[in-house]
Amino acid sequence: MIVAVFCCVLVDAASQPLTQITANIGPKPNNVGMFLYKPAKSLASPLPLTVAIHQCTGSAQGYLQSTQYANLADEYGFLAIYPNSPRSRSCFDVNTPQTLSHNSSSDSQGSASMVSYAISTYEVDSTKVFVPGMSSGAMMTNDMAGSYPNLFAAASGYSGVPFGCFAGSSSWNSQCSEGQLVKTAEQWGDGVRAAYPGYTDSRPRMMLWHGTADMALYYANYGEEIKEWTDVLGVSQTPTTTTTQNNPQSGYTKTTYGSEVVGYSATRLSHTVPVHETVDLVYSTGTPTTTLPVSTSPVTTTSSSAGSTGTGTSGWSGPISCVTGSTFQVINSYYSQCLP
Repeated sequence: MIVAVFCCVLVDAASQPLTQITANIGPKPNNVGMFLYKPAKSLASPLPLTVAIHQCTGSAQGYLQSTQYANLADEYGFLAIYPNSPRSRSCFDVNTPQTLSHNSSSDSQGSASMVSYAISTYEVDSTKVFVPGMSSGAMMTNDMAGSYPNLFAAASGYSGVPFGCFAGSSSWNSQCSEGQLVKTAEQWGDGVRAAYPGYTDSRPRMMLWHGTADMALYYANYGEEIKEWTDVLGVSQTPTTTTTQNNPQSGYTKTTYGSEVVGYSATRLSHTVPVHETVDLVYSTGTPTTTLPVSTSPVTTTSSSAGSTGTGTSGWSGPISCVTGSTFQVINSYYSQCLP
């Protein structure tokens, strides 16, 4: 079994506290919490918004601390929302018909209400809303892009599954998680299109990240996501470019499908792939160049003495085994990883 519990060491602490919004923001089924990060500096104009969605066992505050979206908000003056799951183990609803449909209740509608509230209250530019997420948060990223395509310009999912892959009565779907749910691109695409019948406007561009050694949400899901979103966005499944020159860091292969879909395959990395916030934000602009630097979070690691097993973090008490050639490494209290 290979387990990783969530990402990277911050370079600088965010300058402002995370604030819970308790106002009436609109429909908020299941009472998903809205937490806002507003930098102290003058806000950008037009004003972008990032909606960063945490993993199972995580929280809004934990995701702020373990990623650099808030730090980048300090630097560039955008707003960030951190939805907070209210349920056991802090996973999001990614399986019910309600969350997989437009304006039909559950967690996706609650998160959509947060975006609409930010647009009306803080004068966020509705064309500059970006949603990244990790694991359960990546599943929600797919759900938001499918159920509420009208709200987002771009999305980035780390170690997730296709929209609708977990659909069913149970909150866990082993067939999907183990990469055994295989459909044609059109079948996946039809599921997305059925979430918002009659919608014909633009849909968010998709960036997808996955580790080849993921045994929590198996690597096969990466290929199914590519099939799904190339179909939904009307681009060929034949890659436009494939870069195997360790982009954005050692062991990664970047594949593009037009300008609409980008995939990052991370060799021998397990669940989950470290967050690359600046790569996300460059992608969210929709342009090949930007004032944001394309760099990654520096990671400080300590290895287990055995080199292949270790003890989990953030509440995980079971053993962890890495594939041959990789080493179990502890990053911080939120994240451990099997790294080459």
